[in-house]
Amino acid sequence: MSAPAPPRRDLEPGSSEFRLHIQVPGRVSAITPAVERVMTTLRAVRRVHGREFEIETALREALSNAVRHGCREDPGKSVDVTVTCDAEPGVLIVVSDPGRGFDPAQVPSPTVGPNVYRHHGRGLYLIRQLMDEVTFARAGAEIRMRKR
Repeated sequence: MSAPAPPRRDLEPGSSEFRLHIQVPGRVSAITPAVERVMTTLRAVRRVHGREFEIETALREALSNAVRHGCREDPGKSVDVTVTCDAEPGVLIVVSDPGRGFDPAQVPSPTVGPNVYRHHGRGLYLIRQLMDEVTFARAGAEIRMRKR
């Protein structure tokens, strides 16, 4: 079992801007080490104080969806995670997988009617509740999450 690829730092954590990029192997066991690496870095640049739970939970959900659906739990595939702290307040996290994507508008709310008993859609719902901005690109294969 190999660990996620080492992070690439485009800007230094001590500066007002920071960018971290890691590749996460397409297997469930790689999710926790990747989340821990991102959160450790964000704590070091002091951009997450008081928002750790929301950011960590949203990242974990996005990675879980990307590994399970985008990579189909194939360790030969990987998920790209880019974390940016720039002039805008907060942090921007982009999770991109090699899958064909999905239409986020077609994912039913897990809080309504018979969807309450289904096992899909909860992660996306949770991400939207926890983060301030959530958008999708590449037909849903990329999620962009911002926490201010």
